[in-house]
Amino acid sequence: MASKHNTSGNRTRSPLSIFAVIGLCCFFYILGAWQRSGFGKGDSIALEVTKQTDCNIFTNLNFETHHNDVEIVEHSKPKAVVFKPCDLKYTDYTPCQEQDHAMKFPRDNMIYRERHCPAEEEKLHCLIPAPKGYMTPFEWPKSRDYVHYANVPHKSLTVEKAVQNWVQFKGNVFKFPGGGTMFPQGADAYIDELASVIPIADGSVRTALDTGCGVASWGAYMMKRNVLAMSFAPRDNHEAQVQFALERGVPAVIGVLGSIKLPYPSRAFDMAQCSRCLIPWTANDGMYLMEVDRVLRPGGYWVLSGPPINWETYYKTWKRSKEDLKAEQRKIEELAERLCWEKKYEKGDIAIFQKKVNDKSCLRKSANICESRDADDVWYKKMETCVNPFPKVSSSSEVAGGELKKYPARLFAVPPRIAKGLVDGVSAKSYQEDNKLWKKHVNAYKRINKLIGTARYRNMMDMNAGLGGFAASLESPKSWVMNVVPTVAKNTLGVIYERGLIGIYHDWCEGFSTYPRTYDFIHANGVFSLYQNKCNFEDILLEMDRILRPEGAVIFRDDVDVLNKVRKIAGGMRWNTKMMDHEDGPLVPEKMLVAVKQYWVGSSGNSTSNDQ
Repeated sequence: MASKHNTSGNRTRSPLSIFAVIGLCCFFYILGAWQRSGFGKGDSIALEVTKQTDCNIFTNLNFETHHNDVEIVEHSKPKAVVFKPCDLKYTDYTPCQEQDHAMKFPRDNMIYRERHCPAEEEKLHCLIPAPKGYMTPFEWPKSRDYVHYANVPHKSLTVEKAVQNWVQFKGNVFKFPGGGTMFPQGADAYIDELASVIPIADGSVRTALDTGCGVASWGAYMMKRNVLAMSFAPRDNHEAQVQFALERGVPAVIGVLGSIKLPYPSRAFDMAQCSRCLIPWTANDGMYLMEVDRVLRPGGYWVLSGPPINWETYYKTWKRSKEDLKAEQRKIEELAERLCWEKKYEKGDIAIFQKKVNDKSCLRKSANICESRDADDVWYKKMETCVNPFPKVSSSSEVAGGELKKYPARLFAVPPRIAKGLVDGVSAKSYQEDNKLWKKHVNAYKRINKLIGTARYRNMMDMNAGLGGFAASLESPKSWVMNVVPTVAKNTLGVIYERGLIGIYHDWCEGFSTYPRTYDFIHANGVFSLYQNKCNFEDILLEMDRILRPEGAVIFRDDVDVLNKVRKIAGGMRWNTKMMDHEDGPLVPEKMLVAVKQYWVGSSGNSTSNDQ
């Protein structure tokens, strides 16, 4: 009976349930139709946001050069602090290599030519002006041979180095004939001689280091051999030599072999050269040559041209005794043997040494081996008089640290440091995924700014380079990228060099080792999130403005809240900016901020009203 009673009850409730379901369906149908009609509150808000946000098409920013004809754009509220131009005396300001400041430091071991950055209260909080008459540099390859005088108005090298064919002044331009102290007739013939010993042509040599580079003509002419040279020279009495190099479109930084380790990882360069660089290789028990050994890849080459090579011919010109020069060369060769280098060539003014691929065949009983476990920990670290050990190998033919493919295959091949598990959190799979991601990002950048990938942006910088995916996706003879690995980020610079790219360690709380107006394009991926609570955003942005050329461009990629802070500061820097959604759509919290620096030059006054 109970069961019959329950069944009867269910049947009587069944029509009520059906009516309830039908009623709910009708209600939601009517509600949906009302919202689709555009009268719902949520739809009206979304429609308004859509109207206000243009995330895919650039209508306000113009990346072409106009000089004084750049439109001034009204900045959004609240109004940013407006930064005034610095005095004209700061036109060539290099915050960490200023001459007056340098003279306060010891001259021993070139300490006074090293980085000495201003204290917080001494930092400039103004915009570095371009010189009167500044013009957009010539495009590559013309820029290799010509530079506008107005951009680097310094003639001293045309007199000091006249017989060596460094640079000539003609009309309103400087001409660079391609000469150097040891190759006054041009770099090409000099490089041809090197190539008779060193396999430059087949892609075995891709990264090179030029110590004491002058105006970087060697690096400029190595580029047509598909070799990227990192050139450095101090800011000294050879006025503006690194500035000339960058104006020509050649990678270079202000630097010196002094008391601090070079800002490059171990085993970075396929070759290094000193062309009358006047570095005292035998001083301090060979410390400088040991530092070159640290950054030279196993199997790499070192070229020495100039004193003491060919001392029999030049001892009178160099005003040194035969005995002194002969002893110096003998000591260099003894040092080379301790470093496990073999002399491959000596003819005329050139000697070439090759570092062995591992330590199986070299005797190092007398060598002082470095105790440090991390040969890449170099930022402001003292140079040591010791030899960095080769990575371990299992056979006499194995290349210590891992063999590299020839360029360009090595650009996307899995780098040995990753294959061996030496980079925390990075596997071969995640490396390949990173490459795919950056190809996607760079394609989006090219849709935003069609000048990316053209000769208009020759000198490019990635402020937080990661694994080098941005530079690898852009790889072109029309441009090069300075891959910066921040000292507070994961150390990936060794991977970047293994890919056949170049870069440098740097702390963005300080000034970069370059002259003003030396980069056409800057990429800042996650930089400001990385430096939150470490230093002022204002200082980083003012440094970006210093090194960015007039009408140069910047793409920031970061969290939207961080970019809003950046945009507010940039609004007072004579930059035109536009916020854009991530290429995957507006729901992604990571956004892009695109900026173009306006063209303006300094004047006799230092107020904005007097600037042009």
